[in-house]
Amino acid sequence: MTTSEMIGHVDHTLLKAYATWEEIQALCDEALRLHTASVCIPPCYVKAVKEKYRNTLKICTVIGFPLGYNTTVSKIFECENALLNGADEIDMVINIGFLKAGNYDAVLEEIQALRKNCHGGFEGKLLKVIIETCYLTEEEIIKACELVTEAGADYIKTSTGFGTAGAVPEHVRLMKAHIGPEVKIKAAGGIRTREALEEYLSLGCDRVGASATADFV
Repeated sequence: MTTSEMIGHVDHTLLKAYATWEEIQALCDEALRLHTASVCIPPCYVKAVKEKYRNTLKICTVIGFPLGYNTTVSKIFECENALLNGADEIDMVINIGFLKAGNYDAVLEEIQALRKNCHGGFEGKLLKVIIETCYLTEEEIIKACELVTEAGADYIKTSTGFGTAGAVPEHVRLMKAHIGPEVKIKAAGGIRTREALEEYLSLGCDRVGASATADFV
C-alpha cells in the first residue's frame, strides 16, 4: 500500500480540550493537502467547518465524548445536532459502565438509536462506536463486538485517546475475530508513526484516528 493510500484511511484528528478555530482550520487545510479520509473535530466546530469548506472534506465528530456516561437522550440530541450542522460521520462512546455491569440491552438500544439517526433521517451518514478497550476485559470486548454488530453500526472503534491507553494490536485482532462481516474497525489512540499506521491497516483496520498524520508522509 502506498503512502497516499494509507493516508486515505486516516481520520485526521484534533480533539484536545483547548483546540482553537485557527488550529481546526490548519487541521482541515492539512487534511485537504494530504487527502485524508476525514477530519475528526469537536462538535462545536462542525458547522463552521461545513460552511467554510463546503463539501471538500468529510467531517467526523464525537458524541458522548470522552467518558460515554451521558444519558441516551442527550447523546441522541448531540447526534442530531451534529448531523444538522453538517457532520458526515459520528464517533459515539458507549456507556462503558453499563457494558461492564452486564446491562447489555441499554448499550444495544443506545447504539441502535444513534444508528437510526445516521441511517434514517440523515441517510448515508456513518456511525462508529467507541468501546474504549483499555477499560475492558477480553470477554467484555467480545460482548461489545456482538452488540455493535447486532445494532448495525458501521464501525467499531478501539479508543477515545483519552483513556488510560489507546489502540493495542491484540485488541484489534480480538475485535476482528468477533465482529460481523459488515462492521469495520477503527483504531485510535497513540498511533504516531508510519510503522504503527501500517501495522494497524495490516491487521484489518479500515480507519485509523491520528493527529500526527503529516508525520506519516
